[in-house]
Amino acid sequence: MEAIKQAVSDAELQAGVEVASVYAGVAGGHIRGVNSRGVVAVSGKEREVGAADVDRVVDAARAINLPPDREIIHVLPQTFVVDDQDGVREPVGMSGVRLEAEVHIVTGAITSVQNVVRSVNRAGLEVEDIVLEPLASAEAVLFPDEKELGVVLIDIGGGTTDVALFREGAVWYTASLPLGGDHITNDIAIGLRTPIADAEELKKRSACALTALVPAEETVDVPSVGGRKPRHLSRQVLSEIVQPRVEEIFTLVARDLAKAGFQDSATAGVVVTGGTSIMEGVAEVAEVVFEQPVRRGAPHDVGGLFDVVRSPIHATAVGLALYGARRQAVGYVSAEAAGRTWFVRAGRRLAGWFSEIL
Repeated sequence: MEAIKQAVSDAELQAGVEVASVYAGVAGGHIRGVNSRGVVAVSGKEREVGAADVDRVVDAARAINLPPDREIIHVLPQTFVVDDQDGVREPVGMSGVRLEAEVHIVTGAITSVQNVVRSVNRAGLEVEDIVLEPLASAEAVLFPDEKELGVVLIDIGGGTTDVALFREGAVWYTASLPLGGDHITNDIAIGLRTPIADAEELKKRSACALTALVPAEETVDVPSVGGRKPRHLSRQVLSEIVQPRVEEIFTLVARDLAKAGFQDSATAGVVVTGGTSIMEGVAEVAEVVFEQPVRRGAPHDVGGLFDVVRSPIHATAVGLALYGARRQAVGYVSAEAAGRTWFVRAGRRLAGWFSEIL
């Protein structure tokens, strides 16, 4: 809650606007993705597909058996079939008797989603929508032609690695692995016997995911625990600790894609993003594992603080902003949100006064 308050306060100060509502990203090991199909009869005497028919067929496709502790986060249409004509993207206006829809459904644990919403609400804000983080990152780092040909987006965060496969402009596969940059930091801390904070700094400053890229003469200073003197070690030793974990992450992603039957779907290759992808050698390791072209994904086609946010670290945040901008016109605020703004600001001030008194 405190982190959200600080982030929103900084954003308001730099942008010169008041924030009443936000788009919140969600990720984690509880996320599941499944493809589903729905079928309905086209209504109306003219047998012309209308928007109501599309809504009905998508609702039919989302009628899957869900455990009581899970909820649907996204229902993402992939393609439609009108009678025997498949591969239809916009069925409205077509003539037919039978309408089918293929959709990708993203579900999450109710408690995990509620915890995100509660944290935002307690910070004095409303949640406009919950967005799966790799879908938000895709908004910022992928190009339309990549989504058409087929591309795998791998967002390596701190605690998880989130995956999304796009093909023919739609999402066909999503997954989340419980491995990320924090695990690499822990490996460095244990392998080099150094504090976690120093291991994180070593990872950011000197780590390389592919030992072959590190010159043999390069060294790094490694802080010790318990007040002992720092040590000088070969940078290759650090790389030998990092490389197996990075290989493991990409190997697990490749295995899960193959298990789902999408091992040959990424014609345009692989895009890696997230803070960990900045590390030297990550893209090269991914190329070896996937045997496909790999690039780092950074936000593009955005203005303002472009020089600051043009980094894989900010892919999800920029993507959430773009997602929100696509959902509503730039500068537009709903009447409900506009009415909340004054109360939100007043509520924050009251909360601040009470915290100072207590």
